[in-house]
Amino acid sequence: MLHHLEYMINRFGLQPVALVEPGRAQYPVAIRPARDSDMPMLRDLAALDSAAPLDGPVLVAVIEGRIWAAIGLDGERVIADPFLPTAPAVELLRLRLAQLRAADRRPQRARLTRWIARRAGA
Repeated sequence: MLHHLEYMINRFGLQPVALVEPGRAQYPVAIRPARDSDMPMLRDLAALDSAAPLDGPVLVAVIEGRIWAAIGLDGERVIADPFLPTAPAVELLRLRLAQLRAADRRPQRARLTRWIARRAGA
């Protein structure tokens, strides 16, 4: 296990201690869709979390320029760095996923199309 952590640290060229400042309670978080260039980092994050990589579309929480957590849009499965304080980022990911699903459920466009069709036929 230790050799795996050393590998991860060396791969990214970062020291985990530098990411979490003692006494810092808040970090700016960016929630965005994962890009193709994020896939290697997502696979490494899944391995670090002892989980299978996420399939399909994914939202990521980027903090301090790194992906700390990710959620799959299909199944709500989450992967996160177990060595960082990721719980608030995971909550934000779940909130954003709920917002996206609520927006998909609104049939406003379909309702408007039916209304126009009825008006055109009348």
